[in-house]
Amino acid sequence: MLPVGLWILWLLKFEEDMAEVQIQEGSVKVSGQTLFYREAAAVQTSIPVAPRPPVLLLHGIRFSSLDWQKIETLHTLAGAGYRAVAIDLPGLGKSSEAVAPAPLGQPAPAGFLKEVLESLSMVPAVVISPSLSGMYSLPLLLQSPEKLAAYVPVAPICTDKYSAQDYANVQVPTLIVYGDHDEQLGELSLNNLKNLPNHRVFCMEGAGHACYLDNPETWHRGLLQFLGTIK
Repeated sequence: MLPVGLWILWLLKFEEDMAEVQIQEGSVKVSGQTLFYREAAAVQTSIPVAPRPPVLLLHGIRFSSLDWQKIETLHTLAGAGYRAVAIDLPGLGKSSEAVAPAPLGQPAPAGFLKEVLESLSMVPAVVISPSLSGMYSLPLLLQSPEKLAAYVPVAPICTDKYSAQDYANVQVPTLIVYGDHDEQLGELSLNNLKNLPNHRVFCMEGAGHACYLDNPETWHRGLLQFLGTIK
């Protein structure tokens, strides 16, 4: 982790480079269905970039990939040298015609998100998974952890579908994120996910369930600090 002074200088320089990020739109076929995605591409950056894992951003039931664009998470990641892709999950956003592979609130087949990553050439990836998207990310984490470079759950659903031993067997670096005002899934998801042996906890003070929307600056700072520890 950088000292505070160097971190501030890095952020100031980083803000200059953010203007050189473009958002591209595309679609990918998964299990015969079309899913829409947004991808951030850095046009030019002066930040030295070592090989870094790609980042796939999922979303909650009331949101879509557009929200990651609005709060500039896509811009932030691309500006820091990461390939960043935000996908619209089946039945939501611009993937509204696609059918979810499992009922709402039930774990989906792990092969679904695995196919998403492979179709986008993103293996292994960092997966950012808020709320609803836990039904997709948790099965992949527990059944095919080798597909993940790191895992960033943000108060996801379905954490109670697995045992403490299930989690204990997974060594994927994990940043458990939640808002301390989240009365829905914050503490519940934390209590289950803390059984992952290689985890850190990032509690966003004063934030609710969609904590990244409440304080994007703090969210981005915590996310980048964590990603900087991933080899």
